[in-house]
Amino acid sequence: MATQTTPVTGRGLAAQGLHPVGTVHWNLVPPQLLQRAIERGEGRLADMGPFAAVTTPHTGRSPKDKFIVREPSSEHHVDWGAVNQPLAPERFDVLLADVRRYLDERDELFVQDLYCGADPAHRLSVRYVSPNAWHMAFVRNMFIRPELAELADFAPNFTVLHAPEFTADPARHGTRTGTFIVLNLAARTILIGGTRYAGELKKAMFTVMNYYMPERGVLSMHCSANVGRHGDTALFFGLSGTGKTTLSADPHRHLIGDDEHGWSDHGVFNFEGGCYAKVINLSPEGEPDIYATTQMFGTILENVVLDPVTSKVRFDDQSLTENTRASYPLAYIRNHVPAGRGGHPKNVVFLCADAFGVMPPVAKLTRDQAMYYFLSGYTAKVAGTERGVTEPQATFSACFGAVFLVWHPAKYAEMLGQLLDRHDATVWLVNTGWTGGPAGVGSRMKLGYTRAMVQALLSGELSHAPTATDPVFGLHVPTAIPGVPAEVLNPRGTWKDPGAYDAQAAKLAEMFRANFAKFADAVGPSVVKAGPQGPST
Repeated sequence: MATQTTPVTGRGLAAQGLHPVGTVHWNLVPPQLLQRAIERGEGRLADMGPFAAVTTPHTGRSPKDKFIVREPSSEHHVDWGAVNQPLAPERFDVLLADVRRYLDERDELFVQDLYCGADPAHRLSVRYVSPNAWHMAFVRNMFIRPELAELADFAPNFTVLHAPEFTADPARHGTRTGTFIVLNLAARTILIGGTRYAGELKKAMFTVMNYYMPERGVLSMHCSANVGRHGDTALFFGLSGTGKTTLSADPHRHLIGDDEHGWSDHGVFNFEGGCYAKVINLSPEGEPDIYATTQMFGTILENVVLDPVTSKVRFDDQSLTENTRASYPLAYIRNHVPAGRGGHPKNVVFLCADAFGVMPPVAKLTRDQAMYYFLSGYTAKVAGTERGVTEPQATFSACFGAVFLVWHPAKYAEMLGQLLDRHDATVWLVNTGWTGGPAGVGSRMKLGYTRAMVQALLSGELSHAPTATDPVFGLHVPTAIPGVPAEVLNPRGTWKDPGAYDAQAAKLAEMFRANFAKFADAVGPSVVKAGPQGPST
């Protein structure tokens, strides 16, 4: 008979098909979870008190190992393909039975009952079960924690069974490798195994929200959000490394959330209760609010390198991975919105890190351009960050989060367009990438310049400012912004060789057109024409 540690929900795990023989720890708080994690050798404390864990060999997500069970209730809604790979129900049943058996045999299990969604009208109640204490401290940071009184009758409508050390058998379970992230929308169950990388625990639930929210008329978004002193909400869309977390943690505005949100008829709401920030090369000067969280007990540092003598974090050390992370509760950011909710956005910002060095640093988008660049979801990889990448590589991720979408991207784009029209929001494109040449030749856009641009557009200074039209991308670029040198606003003028700029710009424009061809039949001709119209290579 399994023993239980308090606080207890009053319910067992039978509803999850589990009958554990060991101790079940219910809804422990961070000091209890992290103490047990240290006792179990799952990680150690760093200087100032954060907990540090290493997840090698997986130091990032495994998108090629994610599957959705193909079953009648959802199969006609799912955009099947490389992102949403199907798994047969009978294979899922075998894998589920094996994961349950594995968890039942553990000496200890840790359970966390949490909410996903700050708006009670749209949130899901999620039960996480794992044999690892630190992973449950992670999800407790990342999701919304019920009040103690709510736990007595907590009824999960989604379950995540986490078995990081359990390896799947592809021949038996239908997986690609021993790693698996499997979503069964009908059974409202997620199975995760074969990887210790904690990001899978949060992104799997984001995928679930990307399925259920559009059904309810709520746009699910891979974006950060903050609100100004006058109640003006802003959204920041962007892929990893574009500045989504950095720019939303603005000391002059209040943070709603840094990664995943819904936009309903009532406004914007955070899906989470915490933040998951990249911390490679983090400094107290560049990002003081985020840096401060890495000096607090309760923060979880993932795949950072600690000094062997002082246990201080070496933020510039990439020997484990460039994808070093910090997980911390939203309340660790001084200027945060406790309710996790805001009004309808006044400004929407699309972030890209253009390693080709040709995109303008800021531009105001028309409605058709907003649809085009939202579906494009552009950023670029830098040479040297991945094996075999020797020059900048364009990355197009529809809706700035293609790997998390369940419906066809056009559904999310259509919903965004309707919301923009309904609430008269202005859309901007901000390039946080390179200027004066491509990566390796030019330099990264100064964060101070980017912050000045963002502050100017959020304040309304740029709403009616004079603009010049970029001849290749057709974007409306402001000609003057306080605190930003005028020459920075014209990317061609920052290159020593204008002819080299022209060739590089034409090359990227052709990449945009080639990528967007798959959306041409799903949008109107005016959206297709809103993309780059300059000369081809």
